[in-house]
Amino acid sequence: MISNNVSTTQTVRNVFIIDDKGIIRTILVYPMSIGRCIPEILRIVEALQTADYNQGATPANWVPGEPVIIPAPKTYEELQERVRTIKKNKNGISWYLSFKNPKVNADKESLDEK
Repeated sequence: MISNNVSTTQTVRNVFIIDDKGIIRTILVYPMSIGRCIPEILRIVEALQTADYNQGATPANWVPGEPVIIPAPKTYEELQERVRTIKKNKNGISWYLSFKNPKVNADKESLDEK
């Protein structure tokens, strides 16, 4: 992790995002010469909350409000329904990669209003 030409006695900047159950969800490590990006940290928190609330995943370069990835179907019947839904709604590439608009967490919405 630390290259040979970097000091082994200086600290690095770390960001730990820990959920309400005490589980570390994200660790960011910044070198001394690079400042942290607060908007990115906030985006990560919102991505984690959105993915959890919608039981999905956020794709690369996701920004709040954009669609989330729907988990892959677990049964053949779910797979067939997914294919029909994609054809109807044009919301995916294939049964294994489809999207939905995220639902907003009512608790988060009430916090935003305060």
